[in-house]
Amino acid sequence: MSERHWTGPDGAPRCRWCAGAPEFLDYHDREWGFPVADDVRLFEKICLEGFQSGLSWRTILAKRENFRAAFDGFDFRRVAGYGEAEVQGLLQDAGIVRHRGKIEATINNAARACEMVEQEGSLAAFFWRHEPEPLPAGQAQTLTWSATSEAISKTLKKRGWRFVGPTTVFAFMQAMGLINDHVEGCVVRDRVEAARKAFRRPG
Repeated sequence: MSERHWTGPDGAPRCRWCAGAPEFLDYHDREWGFPVADDVRLFEKICLEGFQSGLSWRTILAKRENFRAAFDGFDFRRVAGYGEAEVQGLLQDAGIVRHRGKIEATINNAARACEMVEQEGSLAAFFWRHEPEPLPAGQAQTLTWSATSEAISKTLKKRGWRFVGPTTVFAFMQAMGLINDHVEGCVVRDRVEAARKAFRRPG
């Protein structure tokens, strides 16, 4: 067993990071890396990655249901209509990360997401158009950004999105299945690869 692996409770090897907290195991096994084409889930994830900036994913994952309740399930069409009253309410919500800049960025990004749907047909169509060539399995989890995440970040910023730097975008790509970044030997890697092969890329 390499230093990049951790043996789960079922005796199977997994990416070492999922040993970092009890709640990581289910997230790693059921969500991380499986391809997503649902616009609301894509919007939620890129927003949560923005909230994570400077914090740990454990903090955000523990508060995810609170975030969903606070931001109307990350329905970006609804969030785009938030004004100062909603910002003030969110700043009083102890269940989320009360950072004005990140809250305002989420509202701004919701409006930009609405524009993107008009222009591209869906958020999924935009993001999956940028799917990179697969990395060799042995390179998994050796990067925190890539040329693709840099390109997506630049495009999003040009379109007015905020808190979408290349590291944030790379973490989003890992989680939403645009790349399979489970380490070689992880019991979930092959399952993710099968899901990616069966996945219909949005047009």
